[in-house]
Amino acid sequence: MTQSVVPPDTKSPAPETPIGLRVAGIALREIFLICLLVITIRVCMPQNETIWTVYDTPGDLVRLALGLLVFLGIATQLFRLPSDAHGYRVWLYFGLAAIPFALICLIAVW
Repeated sequence: MTQSVVPPDTKSPAPETPIGLRVAGIALREIFLICLLVITIRVCMPQNETIWTVYDTPGDLVRLALGLLVFLGIATQLFRLPSDAHGYRVWLYFGLAAIPFALICLIAVW
């Protein structure tokens, strides 16, 4: 009696992601990340001064530096798409719940 053994490194091809799920997941993900970028830009600006006098106050300089790092981190995520259907599905559900909250935060911060 011989058994057919499949090597562990071979995987069956993943099924294609439905186009509707892919478009909705990408759209909700991008809207959420853009809201986060706008909130980050608004929060990292100097409190009482212009951007050109940020070096006068150490707190404003630290806020600007941290804001720029967060901005770069979120901006790089804009170009990294999920790798499978599960990732798109997660962003679909998360986007539906998180976008209204992000918009409320954006309006409150502005």
